[in-house]
Amino acid sequence: MSTAEPFHLPPPAKGRVDLLVIAGEHSGDQHAATMVRELHAQKPGLSVVALGGPELAKAGAQVLHDMTASSVVGFVEVLKNYPFFKALFEEMLRWIAEHKPRAICFVDYPGLNLRLAKALRERGLSVKGGGTIKILYYISPQIWAWKAKRRFTMARDLDALAVIFPFEVECYGDTSLPVEFVGHPFLDDDHEAPVCYDPSAPILLLPGSRKQAVGRIFPLLLAGHAAYGKRDAVVLYPSELIKDVLLAANPPANVKLLPTGSPVAASAVLTSSGTMSMHCSLAAIPGAVVYRANPLTYIMGRMLVKVPYLGIANLLLKEPMYPEYIQGAATPKALAAELDACLRNIDRLITTQAQAEKLRALLRRPAGGTVADWVLRKMT
Repeated sequence: MSTAEPFHLPPPAKGRVDLLVIAGEHSGDQHAATMVRELHAQKPGLSVVALGGPELAKAGAQVLHDMTASSVVGFVEVLKNYPFFKALFEEMLRWIAEHKPRAICFVDYPGLNLRLAKALRERGLSVKGGGTIKILYYISPQIWAWKAKRRFTMARDLDALAVIFPFEVECYGDTSLPVEFVGHPFLDDDHEAPVCYDPSAPILLLPGSRKQAVGRIFPLLLAGHAAYGKRDAVVLYPSELIKDVLLAANPPANVKLLPTGSPVAASAVLTSSGTMSMHCSLAAIPGAVVYRANPLTYIMGRMLVKVPYLGIANLLLKEPMYPEYIQGAATPKALAAELDACLRNIDRLITTQAQAEKLRALLRRPAGGTVADWVLRKMT
């Protein structure tokens, strides 16, 4: 991420830019790629340029810079790489001012994207700033959990927002921002789920994808699995960095580490509260959410985050599909009892399957069409 040399983005290959897509993380790159494939199917001549990653490139977008290769998480990491991110930000603004895309679609990644939307308005480039560029946003920040006041600056800077949870529409009800529910990308026809349910399969342990959280949560999952002691387990890891953290916990021989990739079958799951917990709930895998943070971080978080559950499936259903074991409640005995209930209680399995179907019904795309349909409507 050195900035010793001037940082320049290449010009658009087609000369014009109908849509610029900006996705800063791997998940956003994947969801944006699905959107771009649908756009090209409907409008083959559409010129789509992206600041994204390899999935967007495979979908046919001209990727100016691989944002997924330079994404970092955490305040300290951002500070360490501040010169690079500042240079990238200014170059993005320069490129947009020069090539003036008809529309920009931001995908998630609010730390960068909302700042860029604000700068485009302030520089008079966006419609909200008196310019010509329409500013669209796909996958809302979680304003229902924290930083709720962002909805007012979003209404000031954005022209339209597409959300993936139906309750999010109401979160913006007191603003002027047009908000539309377009369905959850995990239910798209071409989405391959990374997990599936099989009553004879091993137990799945999912400690997360961030180094510090994995270091705290994985030992709890191992202890709960060991206390149960009746079935092997598998652990999915998203990167070699996380694999090293897992190995540092000295998992026993009956706990197998696998890279995220081909679908993995599971009979029950102990999971952190992240994206993978959503995959598991949609797959009707019975389980529980386990979470432990630094004590001070947890206390501050509880003051800032005003939600009854950590797991998104629990929030959507307004009931604990996955019982939550947080901080000191996450004991080996309690987690072992959850695994026993998941694997031996038929009523638990029936309830989980019913909740999964209810969840899928809540998240299915409405009759209005895909996110690509939404983009094309808002671009005109």
